[in-house]
Amino acid sequence: MDFSLTPEQELIRATAREFCEREIVRYARDWDRAEELDRGLVAKLAETGYLGATIAPEYGGMGLDTVSYCLLMEELGRADSSVRGIVSVNLGLVGKTIAEWGTDDQKHEWLPQLASGDALGCYALTEPGSGSDPASLVTSAERDGDDWVLNGSKIFITLGSWAGLALVFARSGGEGARGLTCFLVPTGTAGFSATPIKGKLGLRAQDTAEVFLDGVLIPDSSRLGAKGDGFKVAMSALDNGRISLAAGCVGIAQGCLDACVEYTGERRQFGKAISSFQLVQELLADMSVELEAARLLTWRAALLADSGQRHTLESSVAKYYASEVSVRAANAAVQVHGGYGYVDEYPVGKYLRDARVTTLYEGTSQIQKLIIGRALTGESAFT
Repeated sequence: MDFSLTPEQELIRATAREFCEREIVRYARDWDRAEELDRGLVAKLAETGYLGATIAPEYGGMGLDTVSYCLLMEELGRADSSVRGIVSVNLGLVGKTIAEWGTDDQKHEWLPQLASGDALGCYALTEPGSGSDPASLVTSAERDGDDWVLNGSKIFITLGSWAGLALVFARSGGEGARGLTCFLVPTGTAGFSATPIKGKLGLRAQDTAEVFLDGVLIPDSSRLGAKGDGFKVAMSALDNGRISLAAGCVGIAQGCLDACVEYTGERRQFGKAISSFQLVQELLADMSVELEAARLLTWRAALLADSGQRHTLESSVAKYYASEVSVRAANAAVQVHGGYGYVDEYPVGKYLRDARVTTLYEGTSQIQKLIIGRALTGESAFT
């Protein structure tokens, strides 16, 4: 595989970094303290085309390839993972899923709204009693003539209270994975409500919510994919979402390395810059090598996605490794900064808090290991 970037991709990365420095980095600490992003940022993300980066131009998107999308996710992750989550969920989990599974009418209705930010999307899969085991979810979808009635709740839903559209996974009949169906639910529908979750360890500025569905009535035309295909829809979305998340984790690790190189060149102890200390250089070297490995694993998954090949395993490998690398890089960065790393005057403490959750959502590191183990042995630990 050729991992070199084209001039166009280099421009996308440079433009994204300039946008992040101007519109995000200078405000990230205040947003983190306030536990809320400036909603005006959504319009700016839309204006630059980032909300519809990979959506086809006929639906109002930029039509970027997946590697270019990863470059964007990396820069957003380096700037503020709370912002990265807006694009990653709206586009990586929701937009790409509608593009793959939606009817022509569904694509024409929703993709332009997602790209313009008129209706952000959220991915409503996780429930209070089903996280790593989505096939056990209990939110129900019962047929009522030509309509469906949804009842249940979801937890830890990114953009849950900001979204105009929710991809809701519900049990439409039968047990296990084959009993699930996916629905496109406008959040303004009667019976749909969301409560923001505050007091998070990281991603404090990002909208995360508990979602409630109380007799939500939607037409059958809102069904995404066939009845019983909900689990397939959910897993295909995660194949794409894990690439987005891996790229964001690469951004966290890059931000940690950049911060450490700058700090160690300025910080002096024992009469010289600490960048000259052997053990400090060891920390930086480990961060750099793992960062590059995570980046290349992410690009490999992206290239497979662009070629139309199945990339479930490669996305899982990238997500697992990059998320663990981001935690290790952030932890090392705090160590390099010493006491200053423990206060938010410097960004590395926030990087550590934001990185920690990446080993949990869109499949824990343990779930990724089971996916990788299944591919290696042909034996599934899930059944």
